[in-house]
Amino acid sequence: MQFKEGTPLYSHEVKREGGEEVLYINYLGASYVPSLSDSPEVMGKTVDALIGNPNVSRIVFVQQKNYNYDFKETSLLLEIAQLYIYFIKQEKILSQEKLITSNQQFFSQRYNDLFSFLFSLKQDPIAAYHELKRIIIEAKILLEKIDTSSKTDQANYIHFIGKIFNLFENTKFMQEILPYLENYQKGNREIYQKIFKPDVIPNFTFTRLVSDLPEDAEIIDQYKITHETYDESLVTILKKKDESKLIYHLIPPENALSEDHNMLLNLARGVLIEHQPKAEEFIDTERTRHVFFNISKDLLQDLSQTKGIKLNYSDLNKLAIILVRHTIGFGLLEVLLQDKKLQDIVLNAPIPLTNIFLRHQDHDECSTNILPSQEDVDSWAAKFRMISGRPLDEANPILDTQLGIGKINARIAIIQRPLSPDGLAYAIRRHREEPWTLPLFIKNKMINPIAAGVFSFLIDGSRTLLVAGTRSSGKTSLLGSLMLEIIPRYRIIVLEDTLELPVEALRKLKYDILRMKVRSALLKTTNEIGADEGIRTSLRLGDSSLIVGEIRSLEAKSLYEAMRVGALANVVAGTIHGASPYGVYDRVVNDLEVPSTSFKATDIIAVTNPIKSPDGLHSWRRLLQITEVRKHWKNDPQEEKGFIDLLKYNVKKDELEPSEDLINGDSIIIKDIASNVKGWAGNWDAVYDNILLRAKIKKEIVDISKKTGNENILESGFNVLSNDSFHKISDQIRQEIGLPLGERVFPEWQKWLNNQIKKRKI
Repeated sequence: MQFKEGTPLYSHEVKREGGEEVLYINYLGASYVPSLSDSPEVMGKTVDALIGNPNVSRIVFVQQKNYNYDFKETSLLLEIAQLYIYFIKQEKILSQEKLITSNQQFFSQRYNDLFSFLFSLKQDPIAAYHELKRIIIEAKILLEKIDTSSKTDQANYIHFIGKIFNLFENTKFMQEILPYLENYQKGNREIYQKIFKPDVIPNFTFTRLVSDLPEDAEIIDQYKITHETYDESLVTILKKKDESKLIYHLIPPENALSEDHNMLLNLARGVLIEHQPKAEEFIDTERTRHVFFNISKDLLQDLSQTKGIKLNYSDLNKLAIILVRHTIGFGLLEVLLQDKKLQDIVLNAPIPLTNIFLRHQDHDECSTNILPSQEDVDSWAAKFRMISGRPLDEANPILDTQLGIGKINARIAIIQRPLSPDGLAYAIRRHREEPWTLPLFIKNKMINPIAAGVFSFLIDGSRTLLVAGTRSSGKTSLLGSLMLEIIPRYRIIVLEDTLELPVEALRKLKYDILRMKVRSALLKTTNEIGADEGIRTSLRLGDSSLIVGEIRSLEAKSLYEAMRVGALANVVAGTIHGASPYGVYDRVVNDLEVPSTSFKATDIIAVTNPIKSPDGLHSWRRLLQITEVRKHWKNDPQEEKGFIDLLKYNVKKDELEPSEDLINGDSIIIKDIASNVKGWAGNWDAVYDNILLRAKIKKEIVDISKKTGNENILESGFNVLSNDSFHKISDQIRQEIGLPLGERVFPEWQKWLNNQIKKRKI
């Protein structure tokens, strides 16, 4: 919230936000930074405001930066406000009947003492506590000195103020502060810093950050996020005693700005907010952001000259980046998405009352120091509606879409009322900036070289393949890596309802690739075509490999129809939810109503799932099995041994192991591939040699990367070069000796690799 120009200093307003009432107090124009701990006047004015607003759960002092006091801090001060009202209205501690019973001469002194106590109670409760102790001590001393006729009156007075003291001392406020009173000196307000530590929020944004590191936390890790030249954030990973989740503590550049820079951003934001892009402009987000970045630079430069503030080139660019982020962008969500180590970001409803949670590649589940405001939450939802062109309302309470900012890509899932009774909630999956490759998966132990060799062979053999697994198991990433095994000269058609597969990256690598965006199975109405119609359309677009982002609904029937009639002579692959081959069969046949006999068109099922540590605190993504689907069964593939594992995960060794069926040449699918290749038909040794050759090549890339420290050779660009070299060398050796034997191909490919490494060193 921002107060309008001309709003009286110290005026306040209560606003309901995301299920809580927030007290905003205006300090714009004040000659000092408002602080409960430093200023008795600020504390007194705040207590006065709370007296009239007992349902407040958060306090914000509005200035060039906003100073936010959370629920715990606010509740302590509310207790003081309610105690003050109780003393005045219920106990009537300044009334004559409470202060004296018989001796009129004592009234004036007692009134003044308790009036002073009440005055201090609002501005300096600790001083008021000591003042009340002094009053009680002096009253007891006086009791010993006065004559007998006055003792009863004095004793009644002592009893009365003793009751007041006990009520005060038993408040949560005093219980919080009592441990720090040992060295307290009257008038010293440093003690308030123990319980009042505001989160400082720039005035141009609404999202709150708990800026202070927890005192009782141990630093586990610390690193910087650098996204653009002028945009750097600090991340600290902390562990608190007795808490299972680590804390991801973020300090973005916007929270380390000077007062002048904050003022410029606040003024600039007020101007830009009046010129928000139209809905159609959000479709081309990159262009819109570039235009607004240039506008922001011009605006900030003009404002800095008007205000007499010097801005160098670096500051100007940094402020423009921040301004774009907090006007047409997604605020601190963008900063989080810049962190390459993050995998999932979760905003649970009610978002303003709940810290953001995330999954970190090194530290698993973490809580954060970030609490978005309702304004930000609503603004983001509106922007995602415009970007996606899809509805998000009570009739359509689910929105699946994606966000692309430069190299950053993320899948966004949003739910709202009535599905989420507490309001909007977000689940964000951050995609790797470059596509995953099989060598990268080997390095991360999700697969091993032999699995990579089998996958490479199956893709070249144009098989139908489903990647199955639970949510967050790496299905889509693995499917993306398999797309990179397709020879670039072959056409690929990709169907997705939410754009997650690395189509843009493959396009830059000169792949002949076409993406089709189809209707989400979760939507009731939309102008997008259904996935089933998309698959039928793809068959009219020429000979192509077909990649389906996720098989969810009616498109399964269309896909299997196409596979059965042989309309697709190339790779067909997709992802599907399922924890085992039979789980996939059950979902396809029983849930998606594909005929059981049609399911036989599936050649391979690869199952990925997270593997947990015994303590339950850690998990790792692993490929658990590569299974071929045989065609002889009639009713139930499980009972009739229609599923044969080619590789199976050994949990003790944390390793995929080839099965006897693979080693001994009993794979029907692989033999079927070999039957169409001259020199391989009936020659299992040559076929298995080729699989091992592909495995050896993938392993060599990983080993050389570790040895040289060159991680670029694990990435997609080099993966394509390596595959191209492998195929050319294989073809050359085949022409020479009839078969691309590993003992001949590998040394030649290794020479090529060594030359590439030398070039990259230069």
